[in-house]
Amino acid sequence: MTPAPIRVLLADDEPMIRAGLRAVLTTDPGIEIVAEAGDGREAVELVRRHRPDVAVLDIRMPGTDGIAAAAEIRRSGLATGVLMLTTFGEDDYILRALSGGANGFLIKSGEPEELLAGVHAVAAGAAYLSPKVAARVVAHLAATGAGGPADRRAGAREQVAALTARERDVLTLIAAGLSNGRIARRLGVVEGTVKAHVSSILGRLGVANRAAAAVLAHEAGLTLGANCAGGPRE
Repeated sequence: MTPAPIRVLLADDEPMIRAGLRAVLTTDPGIEIVAEAGDGREAVELVRRHRPDVAVLDIRMPGTDGIAAAAEIRRSGLATGVLMLTTFGEDDYILRALSGGANGFLIKSGEPEELLAGVHAVAAGAAYLSPKVAARVVAHLAATGAGGPADRRAGAREQVAALTARERDVLTLIAAGLSNGRIARRLGVVEGTVKAHVSSILGRLGVANRAAAAVLAHEAGLTLGANCAGGPRE
């Protein structure tokens, strides 16, 4: 049986940007665009009406911006995942959106493949940070946080070191944009075990969501090459 398409809402105040996003997304037969909005308020209303799987929101729009719209979607208890579109120089907005419930972030000038990958990841319940966004956020945190970059990295590594070995494996795969199902297959465990690990990771790191956990993983330098040997290890 063919799986149901991922239902997507687009929100950007620039019609040409929306047209470009639409053109990219319609190349994937597994994605269906169900609505488009010109601002955050309209986006929230259309999310309530259409219940899409993913809302792709410009982070800055007149009136109600993407951050406020994402927070409203979360407060409404809707299952729609939020993928934010940002540009260089909007690092403060990204940090606000991380705490507001966004599931993923893309740079508008990124490759079309990143948009498709981001939509699929968020639809599957994963966090998605494009490499450029991750690098920008980590650099911004290093520049504005307490201490220098080395202090930030050391602090992140200390937090990650407090996790179990398996939790570090799971965190690394969260940072790589994998869903719970894909993490379970990668590590050879059941999905329920992964869900329990994710809940523990978020609590022990003191972060609100998978996207924030992914940022901390990038700060700590976790990579797939350095972790995740796979196989049962509870």
